This record gives sequence, C-alpha cells and structure tokens, in this order.
Amino acid sequence: MTKLSVNINKIATLRNSRGGNLPSVVKAAIDCESFGAEGITVHPRPDERHIRYQDVFDLKPILTTEFNIEGNPIPQFIDLVLKAKPAQVTLVPDAHDALTSNAGWDTIKFESFLCEIIDEFKQQGIRTSIFVDPIPEMVYHAAKTGADRIELYTEAYAYNFIKNPEQAIAPFVEAAKAAQEVGLGVNAGHDLNLDNLRYFADRIPNLLEVSIGHALIVDALYYGLSSTIRMYLNQLR
Repeated sequence: MTKLSVNINKIATLRNSRGGNLPSVVKAAIDCESFGAEGITVHPRPDERHIRYQDVFDLKPILTTEFNIEGNPIPQFIDLVLKAKPAQVTLVPDAHDALTSNAGWDTIKFESFLCEIIDEFKQQGIRTSIFVDPIPEMVYHAAKTGADRIELYTEAYAYNFIKNPEQAIAPFVEAAKAAQEVGLGVNAGHDLNLDNLRYFADRIPNLLEVSIGHALIVDALYYGLSSTIRMYLNQLR
C-alpha cells in the first residue's frame, strides 16, 4: 500500500510571510498525522525561506509517523540530518536559488559523491532515497550508490497527463520496473494532485510512498485539511 507523506513547506511559507508562528508547522504536522497522513516531509533550503532548520528539531520529537527530510546534501544539510536522524533522507540536487526542485540526479556523474554521503547516513540507520528522472540508466546507477530507494521526479508526468495519460506515465513505469530489477524501493513526488494521482498509483509497480505538498495545501484551502488528506488517501486506496 502506498503511503502518503505530506510536505508542509507551504505551511512554513505562509508563517514566514507574516512573522510569528501562525500557522504553526508543528501543529500542522500533528494535525496531518491525526487526519491520516502516514508521513511528514520537509525540504529545508539554505535561505530558510520556508522550513527553517529549527523546525526540523521542533518536529522530530513530536512526530509519530515517518519523518522525511529532503534537500541538497551540502555540509549544513548533512549535519542537520545526522543530528535529527529522520526515518528517511531524500537527496535532491537543488541549486541554492531554485524556486522548487527541477531535476533529478545524474547518478553516473555523481555516483562516488552520492556513495560517500549515503554511507554516512546509513551508518546512522537513516533510510536513503535519491531524487531521479524517469530514466532506467539513472535508476541502475542509483542502486550502485547504496541507496535504499529512488524518488521519481513527476513534474513531466503531471504536465503531460492532461494531454495523454498513457504516454505521460510510460517512462515512469519503465523506471519503476528498473528499480524492481535492482532492488530499489520507489517513492514519487512533484505536482501530483487529485486529478492525476490515482492513475499514477494504479500503474507504478512497487510504489511505496508519495510526497505531496503544494497541491494538497492548495486543495486544503477549499476543502479543509482533514477532508483533503482523506481525499488524497482515497486516491491511493
């Protein structure tokens, strides 16, 4: 069964826009869990424009589901993850000024770099996932780094889904099959929403987790957070 991890970055964006602690990311995370979310995801960036590093330490002791920290493994991020010890770390090759994640790793070019970092995390018992484009060759080389999972970068799927769902999902199915061949678990995230999630989840083999933030929080403005989480869970069931 595919787990739903709610990315709460947008809650932090709203908080930071006004100062203070409203809305509280800690309360939002607790509420998401109580409404059925099976994980909480955060993606702290060096400029802390949404999730702050302190938020990670505030969240860790209160979460009862899986905690997933995403980010570019710069020294500051590595230190944060090693101190917080989440259930999972997802490595994303973000530029420091990226508006949002916009590409997966070149796991051939950065294989040795990723091997070193992943080994450090695994020694601390932290599950590792690598953000990749739906290219089987990148999946095969992700396995060589020692990672436990890949996270499929699904922006292209979401963009093309409206025009041709079957064509849009084809490369993701192939990438997921490649992951099965080499023993990698499969996560997915980016622009998944209530329109395209069920089609994706029904067709991707061994899909363990989806991480959804922006679309889910936008939907919550209209439906409420509790109802929205139930709606997303229904797409996965």
